[in-house]
Amino acid sequence: MFQHTRLNSDQNLFQKIKNLDYILLISLILLSILSFFVMYSTDGGELLAHSKNHLLKLSTFFMMMLIISFFNIKLWHYFSYFFYFLIILLLIWVSIFGIKVSGSQRWIDLYLIVLQPSELMKIGIILCLAKYYHRISIEKVNTFSSILIALVIIILPIILVLAQPDLGTSILIASSGLIILWLGGVKIKYFIVSFITFLISLPFVITVLEPYQKLRILTFLDPDRDPLGAGYQIIQSKIAIGSGGFSGKGFLNGTQSYLDFLPEKHTDFIFTLFSEEFGFIGSIGLMILYSIIILRVIRIGTISRSSFARLFCFGFAFAIFIYITVNLSMVLGLLPIVGSPLPIMSYGGSSMLATMIGFGIVMSAKVHSKQMIA
Repeated sequence: MFQHTRLNSDQNLFQKIKNLDYILLISLILLSILSFFVMYSTDGGELLAHSKNHLLKLSTFFMMMLIISFFNIKLWHYFSYFFYFLIILLLIWVSIFGIKVSGSQRWIDLYLIVLQPSELMKIGIILCLAKYYHRISIEKVNTFSSILIALVIIILPIILVLAQPDLGTSILIASSGLIILWLGGVKIKYFIVSFITFLISLPFVITVLEPYQKLRILTFLDPDRDPLGAGYQIIQSKIAIGSGGFSGKGFLNGTQSYLDFLPEKHTDFIFTLFSEEFGFIGSIGLMILYSIIILRVIRIGTISRSSFARLFCFGFAFAIFIYITVNLSMVLGLLPIVGSPLPIMSYGGSSMLATMIGFGIVMSAKVHSKQMIA
């Protein structure tokens, strides 16, 4: 029976506030402020729909993150499987009753927010596997049954997300899941075998891709094959980033963005606008800020006494790193366009909700870093 006393912490509210990681907290505040001003820039220097909604979501989800951080880390351990299966149910629901936009059925209209469950699964997969590897002994980690169960946990949501279809998010979910397997102690030889198997099956994988996904790969290989069609977005993205130069054109002075040469600049291509206005120096500053955030998450993992908290923090830090790397590689033309938002910076409620839940759990691990979990 779930007992309230098991989740009680000896700390009062003042002690919990004192135990927050203030370097991480200040870094997230700075990133949020920067995010708002960049979104304000996408609205042409006016407080319009994108910037207003972004500010509202930032404020709401940031407060939610702080509230989450005060909950005992044991609570997240206890409800990890429930959270995972709830999102599985939402993914099934969205495949039947979800909103269909541009051929993809990924969203549920909850009136207050249009929710994309696949974004929440990025956190759900880390939570579920962190608990799974917390519960099993190191001797059983590399047994066939243990690895099979872990793979089922990863593959089940991937199948549901691919059916939407959403290849980019499914790859990110898989990456987050696989890093927890590695952190949990699965031998590297299994990853090598899996990678070789993937390469062998690659021709078959390509045949089952949607036409627009194949087009994205061809455009990635040669954007100039259709400069006014499929290749337009990435070509304009490179031009905007390059035109920013060393120090940028200045806040609200980006020409590529304001003359609408760059579509969807408020979502996955937000870095393009930022780089044009703030240049190489600003981009390096943004990367330093992200690096501080990732390193603080890793540090919180290292000081946590429970393996569940450590696995979650390390897995979440890796996930944030992957999201940033994929997004930047995408806008620079180093990867095909896969629809991967830049954490906190990009416009989008579901992505920001999932990210802030993740940071809330990390902060909970810091506040309750001395908490042991049986």
